[in-house]
Amino acid sequence: VSDVPGLNTRLDEIQAAILRVKLPYLDEENARRRDLARIYDAALSGTPVVVPRAQRGVAHAYHQYVVRSDHRDELRAFLTANAVGTLIHYPVPVHMQPAYRGRVLLDEAGLEQTEAICRRILSLPLHPQLTDAQAREVGDLIARWHRQPPGTR
Repeated sequence: VSDVPGLNTRLDEIQAAILRVKLPYLDEENARRRDLARIYDAALSGTPVVVPRAQRGVAHAYHQYVVRSDHRDELRAFLTANAVGTLIHYPVPVHMQPAYRGRVLLDEAGLEQTEAICRRILSLPLHPQLTDAQAREVGDLIARWHRQPPGTR
């Protein structure tokens, strides 16, 4: 949760130097992320999990692979019990954070869809060093969890 509004800052010399070294690998690493996303997409296609989708004609970078589940917390606990780390990157919508209170013009209804989605999102492991087998294992675990009767999960 943010208590202080964000700032528009510039990179310092050390950050710029590191990024300059990493920049030549960006396209390759983004392609790798897209490959891993396809593995997740295939593994999760038979489940009620909502996967990220790219707009037609757009190459998604998959900086994060964020899924939506009506049973996010139970699914996350299952994955944790099976040694799969997950994150909830955005648990509180920006308009509800102290730093931005009063800075966003909303009617009394607020942002219902945003607030509902924040209660359902979960980031799965995704980075260029993740192996295909690891991505398949995570996807298979999620599919297996969904095949279990709700009372036995």
